Amino acid sequence: MSKIVIVTDSNSGITQGDAKELGIEVIPMPFTINDDTFLEDINLTQEQFYEKLTEGAEIYTSQPSLESVTKLWDKLLEEYDEIVHIPMSSGLSGSCQTAMMLAQDYEGKVFVVDNQRISVTQRQSVLDGKMLAENGKTGTEIKKILEDTKYDSSIYITLDTLKYLKKGGRITPAAAALGTLLKLKPVLQIQGEKLDAFSKARTTKQAKTTMINAIKNDIATRFNPEGKEDVMKLQIAYTYDKGAALEFKAEVEKEFPGMPIQMDPLSLSVSCHIGPGAIAIACTKKIEL
Repeated sequence: MSKIVIVTDSNSGITQGDAKELGIEVIPMPFTINDDTFLEDINLTQEQFYEKLTEGAEIYTSQPSLESVTKLWDKLLEEYDEIVHIPMSSGLSGSCQTAMMLAQDYEGKVFVVDNQRISVTQRQSVLDGKMLAENGKTGTEIKKILEDTKYDSSIYITLDTLKYLKKGGRITPAAAALGTLLKLKPVLQIQGEKLDAFSKARTTKQAKTTMINAIKNDIATRFNPEGKEDVMKLQIAYTYDKGAALEFKAEVEKEFPGMPIQMDPLSLSVSCHIGPGAIAIACTKKIEL
């Protein structure tokens, strides 16, 4: 049986500390902030990121350097037979295509998974990949399973402010001004590779209800129409305000009694486009062996 290691990036929300406990590797995503370069969870904490974001710093995301990726792969292949590399969705970053290009030089030892996920659903892919490796699946098999099930997840996010969507050019200044005036709470969705609008709400409470109902509908119509037990996993994600996320988690637990819920901060690559105070709910269908 091949000895396999799982590699991902910090867009998964998996910290360096978590990675050590899980026995995986996490490549930190680089950020340029006011012309200085930082690496997520290495010399840039969540708190520092949001402090700089709210101060109006110019923040840009970028891909990990080619050298940082290949250097890690080379080191790991001294100990492991195969690498399964799970980057963020190819629709949200070029890092997946870059990794695929680099993997061509590794003679079938590196398997780059393009399963269109980010944040808490990407984290679940990493955990699924690890589970599959522990159950004797090869790199080829793990890549196929994760890509075949890539759309078995949904994320819904509500925002506290439209400022960062406007700044990033995702909505027009006029739409942002109108939304702010009307105190609208937009609900966005991530279905595969895109961050798109889903609906608008008048209050945070209404936005939460909209997201919970959307997840219930996805489970009932897309992921588990047969109503089987123990099929889904739920995740809560947030930007900066952990207290609000814990409050939302308690509400979700009432709506989905007995279903375990994983809670993590949202990826900073998403956070820089939506700002602090956002909360999200996600669901992922479990992979069957």
